[in-house]
Formats: sequence, structure tokens, C-alpha cells
Amino acid sequence: MNNKTKQNFNYIFFLLLLILFSPIYSSSCSSTKKVRTQNINKVVETAKSYRGTPYRYGGTTRSGMDCSALVYHSFYSVGITMPRTSDAQSKEGKKVTGNNLEKGDLLFFATGKKKKQVTHAGIVTDTSKGNILFIHSSTSLGVTEDNLSQAYWNKAFLFGRRIF
Repeated sequence: MNNKTKQNFNYIFFLLLLILFSPIYSSSCSSTKKVRTQNINKVVETAKSYRGTPYRYGGTTRSGMDCSALVYHSFYSVGITMPRTSDAQSKEGKKVTGNNLEKGDLLFFATGKKKKQVTHAGIVTDTSKGNILFIHSSTSLGVTEDNLSQAYWNKAFLFGRRIF
């Protein structure tokens, strides 16, 4: 076999491999997206199952929980162990700007006197109709959903993080 024939053979062999394995890669990608979507939905469903749970600073149960415990338990439902404080949680995943937020993203707020210090966290539950709804554990209402466009939350919002 001369060099040109070897090159042609290698080229054809490579193309055949590419053709054979491209459907596997394609189905693998769509399968990964499906699992991601399922995990996001499970995180949000878990968070919503805590609606009405009273707020308790440092609390981690249905008898009372704080915002970081809600995040912790919601992500734990899909096998992701998050840190236990909102400040530590704010360092996980990758940063997301407000106009790119998606369902399942984490939101971080400065609700204390320090304007840039993370003191509160929530989980995006819906981004349809131009609204960003999120669930969190409020000191006054317990676990509840709010709209990020509300003046208080919009002013306190620092950034989002994407875990998935």
C-alpha cells in the first residue's frame, strides 16, 4: 500500500467512526439536558413542598427553617450537598446576571446593613411572563414565594448562581 492509499484509508476510517459515534454523542447530550431539567424541577418541587414552614434562624426542619436550610434541603433532594450558610452557598456554581436567570438558579441578597454582604438566599421557581419568581424563607412569612421585581427584593438583590 502506498502513502496516498494509506491516507485515503485513514480518512475513510475516521469518517466512518465519526458517522457511527455521532448519534451516541447526540443522544448523550439530549439525555444530559433531560436529567438537568428533571433535577431542576425536583429542586423546585422540593422547595415548594416546604411552603408554609415557619422561619427559624438556624432551623433545618419543617418545624422551622432559615433560607440556607431551604436551599440545602432542596438541592440535597437531587444528591447535591450545598454548604449550610447563604454566604458559603453564594460561592458555589457559576455567577449569573439578573437578565440570564433560569428556573433552579440561586438568588443572593444583602438584606442587612452591609449593602454587599450576602445575608439571604432563594431559589428561582419561574421566569415566564417577564417575572422572576423565587422561593425563600422569610423572617416574617416563613417559606414563601416572591417576585424579584418587588422593590424590596430588587434593591437587595446582589447576584445569581447556577448550580446545574
